[in-house]
Amino acid sequence: MGGIDTGSVSVRDTWLWWSSGKDSAWSLHVLNSEKRYRVTGLVTTINAEFHRVAMHGVRESILAVQARRSGLPLHLAPLPYPCPNGAYEAAFEASVAAARRARVSCMAFGDLFLEDVRDYRLGLLADSGIQALFPLWGQPTAALARSMIAGGLKARVTCVDPQQLPGTFAGRSYDEAFLSDLPGNVDPCGENGEFHTCTIAGPMFDRPIAVTTGEVVERDGFVFSDLLLATDSDV
Repeated sequence: MGGIDTGSVSVRDTWLWWSSGKDSAWSLHVLNSEKRYRVTGLVTTINAEFHRVAMHGVRESILAVQARRSGLPLHLAPLPYPCPNGAYEAAFEASVAAARRARVSCMAFGDLFLEDVRDYRLGLLADSGIQALFPLWGQPTAALARSMIAGGLKARVTCVDPQQLPGTFAGRSYDEAFLSDLPGNVDPCGENGEFHTCTIAGPMFDRPIAVTTGEVVERDGFVFSDLLLATDSDV
């Protein structure tokens, strides 16, 4: 379902669960580098009240530019605020239904090593006919972080959990200096929820996204650093 035959290679149409951050962006790069999968859409959960990416706090306007830079259509999954788990699962199911209508074979996720999260996604996709893909799964995160940076990925830290990482890290560039300054108990990719990012450049985009840093606020127990588009040409 959703595949096309190109000689001996079967290409499977895939939607990517897109958080706006580095892991989903690098997953797109990895999938684009392979011949087995063709990414045909991005799916993002959006806080319907604030029009921002859930948890990452990235504005919907920047999300839209990311999609244009990647050359892919964006499929939004609105979530209420606050969002009970049932509402999230309903939004997920609606996205899966849309993917099936589009004859998509696979749904990809940027998860790295959390088995419970992976199992949860597999459970949500059970009996859907859509295969779950985890392009980055199991890679050592310290090496992965440096590979992403060396590969040209640029990102800003948009959300920090101050219970795990000082709030002063919010707004910083995700680079070698950032990695060097991280406390030893913090995962270099933030896989335990220590921080979240917004990707602004990399091999998955046709050109960088110019942004400026906005207000830094604490809300719902997290520290958020706002990002704004720097030029009207990106609107």
